[in-house]
Amino acid sequence: MKKILILFSDTGGGHRAAAEAIRDALLARHPDEAQVEMVDVFRAYSPFPFKYAPEMYPWIVNRSKASWSFGYKLTNSMSSAHLISRGMYVSLEKGLLRMLAQHPADVIVSVHSILTRPTMHTLLQFEKRPPFMVVVTDLVSTHMFWYDRRVERCLVPTVPALDRGLMSGLKPNQLRVTGLPVHPDFARRLTDKASARAELGWDADLPAILLVGGGEGMGPIYKTARAIDEQRLNCQMVIIAGRNQALREQLESDRWNQPTKVYPFVTNMPTMMAAADILVSKAGPATISEACIAGLPVILYDAIPGQETGNVDFVVENDAGVFAPTPQAVTQAVSEWLAEGTQGLRRRSENARRLGRPNAVWDIVDEVWDYAHHPPVINPRRNLLQDLTERVPVRIRRISR
Repeated sequence: MKKILILFSDTGGGHRAAAEAIRDALLARHPDEAQVEMVDVFRAYSPFPFKYAPEMYPWIVNRSKASWSFGYKLTNSMSSAHLISRGMYVSLEKGLLRMLAQHPADVIVSVHSILTRPTMHTLLQFEKRPPFMVVVTDLVSTHMFWYDRRVERCLVPTVPALDRGLMSGLKPNQLRVTGLPVHPDFARRLTDKASARAELGWDADLPAILLVGGGEGMGPIYKTARAIDEQRLNCQMVIIAGRNQALREQLESDRWNQPTKVYPFVTNMPTMMAAADILVSKAGPATISEACIAGLPVILYDAIPGQETGNVDFVVENDAGVFAPTPQAVTQAVSEWLAEGTQGLRRRSENARRLGRPNAVWDIVDEVWDYAHHPPVINPRRNLLQDLTERVPVRIRRISR
C-alpha cells in the first residue's frame, strides 16, 4: 500500500477541485494499492492569520482587486518569493512538522503555490524525506511561489507556465506540461449535444447561452443576464445561480424575452457544457479547462488581476473566446457570435477543443504513482552536517553542547 499526501487549501475552489481530481483518479487507477489523504494545511495546521485564509481570500479578491493586483506583482519575483516564503516558514514550521508526523507518506503532492516552499524547507530538516511534487493549478500567469528548485517534479498546465518554471531555475527534466487536472468523471460524463439537451429538457434547436458565476454565484450575473435579455436574441438562456439563494430568487421572479432556465448549485456541469453553445464565465482556470475539454467557447467577463490575466490571453489568442468586462460587452459578443451562425460557433468550438487536455489528470496520477515507488530522498545538506559532526572529536562536541 502506497501512501500519497495531497496538500491544498480552500483559497478558491480550484485547489480543492484539483486535489479531488488527483485523489479520485489515483483511487480509480489503483483501488487496492493507494491510500490518499488530502490536507487543508492552512485550516488544519496553521496559526493565525493563515488559519483563516480560506475565509479571507474571497473577501480580499472580490472587494479589493487593486490591492490584490499590487500585492501579486510586488511579490512575483524570485527574490521576493524566497524572502516571503522564509518568513512564512517561521510561522508555519511547527504546524508543518506536526502534519508530516501525523500523515506519513511515500510521496507528497502540493496543489497550492504558497505551500510549496515552506513545506519543502520543512522536509529538508529530516535525514530522509519522501519525494515532493508540485502540480501547478494556475493556468498561465503562474506566481513564483509555485517554483522551488529542490522539488523532484513540477507538473504545469501550459507552455507559458513551464517557461516560468525554467526562469525560476528549475531544470527541464524537473518540469512537464500535462494540462490542468480535471476530474476524470468530467470527460466520462460528456455526451453529444442532442442527448444532453434531451436529458436537461432544453430546446433542441435554439442556441444555448450558459451563464455561470462559480459555486457561490458571484459576479455580475444578474446584470449580464438582463442585458442579454433586452436584445431579444434568438436563443435560450441558462443561468446557474450556485449557492446564491438571493440571486436565484431574483432571477426566477423576473420575466424573460426568451426561454430561460435558472438552476441552483449543480453537479452535472459536464451535461450542461455539452448542451450549451456559448459559456459566459469568469476566467477561472478550472472552468476554462473544462470548457475546452467540452469544446465550449467562452466569453470571459472577469479575471482576478495577476493570476488570471494570462488565462484571458490564452483563450483570446487561440480564438476560443473573448474578453468582455461589462454586461454590455458580453451582450455585444453574444450577438456577434449568434450572427455568425452555426459555422462560426463550430469553428470556435473546435478551437476550444484543441486546447483541452482530457487526459491530463491521468498523466499526473501516473507520475505521482511512479514517484510513490521511488526510495526516500536523502537530504544532502543534513548528511554533510552529520559528516562534519562525526569528524569533530567527542570531547569538543561535548563542550559545544
